[in-house]
Amino acid sequence: MGELASLTLSDARDKLRAGDITSREITEDCLASIEAASELNAFSQVTADKALGMADAADARLKAGDAPDLCGAPLGIKDLFCTEGVNSQAASNILTDFKPQYESTVTSQLWRDGAVMLGKLNMDEFAMGSSNETSAYGPVTSPWRRPESNTPLTPGGSSGGSAASVSADLCLAATGTDTGGSIRQPAAFTGIVGVKPTYGRCSRWGIVAFASSLDQAGPMTKSVRDGAIMLKAMTGHDPKDSTSADIAVPDFEAALTGDIRGKTIGIPKEYRLDQMPEEIEALWADGRAMLSDAGAKIVDISLPHTKYALPAYYIIAPAEASSNLARYDGVRYGARADLVAADGVEDMYQKTRAQGFGDEVKRRIMIGAYVLSAGYYDAYYLRAQKVRTLIKRDFEQVFADGVDAILTPATPSAAFGLGEVGGDDPIQMYLNDVFTVTVNLAGLPGVAVPTGTNSEGLPMGLQLIGRPWEEADMLNTAYALEQAAGFAAKPDRWW
Repeated sequence: MGELASLTLSDARDKLRAGDITSREITEDCLASIEAASELNAFSQVTADKALGMADAADARLKAGDAPDLCGAPLGIKDLFCTEGVNSQAASNILTDFKPQYESTVTSQLWRDGAVMLGKLNMDEFAMGSSNETSAYGPVTSPWRRPESNTPLTPGGSSGGSAASVSADLCLAATGTDTGGSIRQPAAFTGIVGVKPTYGRCSRWGIVAFASSLDQAGPMTKSVRDGAIMLKAMTGHDPKDSTSADIAVPDFEAALTGDIRGKTIGIPKEYRLDQMPEEIEALWADGRAMLSDAGAKIVDISLPHTKYALPAYYIIAPAEASSNLARYDGVRYGARADLVAADGVEDMYQKTRAQGFGDEVKRRIMIGAYVLSAGYYDAYYLRAQKVRTLIKRDFEQVFADGVDAILTPATPSAAFGLGEVGGDDPIQMYLNDVFTVTVNLAGLPGVAVPTGTNSEGLPMGLQLIGRPWEEADMLNTAYALEQAAGFAAKPDRWW
């Protein structure tokens, strides 16, 4: 058990096309691995019968010679993606038993290419969280552990189930979404690759909205090559999404030459935080050295408005969340609270939302409603949007000056224990997004690549930020970094 589930997408593709293995065999191995890993709580729902049916259909396509890159590959799908006839709850009690009668654009494109759905993956409720502890299904536990310790660690969030399942070889790859780092942070925490595309590259249609101007879907995979393969299937113009860009999709995998000679990599001085752990600083220095050795030119750059990114993000994102989640009232969308005859409409709204939403979602709705309210809109929301424009302009200036990509840490630390961060002070948890939110505010592509481990053997990753719409070039730089780092650590199986 687990041998086939541990394959990368690219290796599985080659073996499937050669007839060495079948999609049913890989799918059965993944399903057995999922069943044996219930302690991780990575899957919120397993769709075994559907998966085996899709695998058999993929095997027929492979036998007929009609085999796209993902044909026969078993994937996990974050619970934020609507999947036809399968519970899609965004890990929230307010969407209990919601079974869409339609398929999100991203997942429909994956099924078009012959991929297999193993099930839905656990996540932070409505993607609001950095540790996967806000889920209605309960927290996901990382497959990684500290030496000689049983302390459960976070896989990161909000795509914690995606990160844990890929890292633990429960699936070949998974979908994630990234609003402020929800693909890149959990990827770095679990030693996998996470790609956040340019805003508009992937359709948002059929993905439960958190913050509409920030949300973007992307792949979470075992290698950069796998990320390139899966990203191609997930992208493309969608007329159902007004923010979807009508731009040609390149062959991201073909761009992976590993040759970055002559490329200019920027190192932003503003990302050198006070009290940054020495291990993160050393990891960053190693990354700079690896890219330099590969032939890239390393230059120091300045992104002066970076220090305002986190507060701007935690105004804009809750504001959009409060607007998007207003529809969940027990009438238009969502489960309705149990009522008595004396309850009026206002009581029904209050009880439904009080019972249906978790504490973190309520907190962000209230913050968002406050900053959008009369008398505070200009002081908070409008000012945050102006700061966002300045942050975007910082990146535009750096890229105009000839920088091809920007190298930063992905997270301010390695994975922490469940319950160790946040508690009565949610700002502690929000600080996990310090290196990632600028990318969403500016609409840029970013990728997290595992490049080392800390003193406890836990994975750590670096982030590359690319030019808009140049994911292919960014991924090639990530590929060069991946090759130089040679990261091969896997979690010891304890589950």
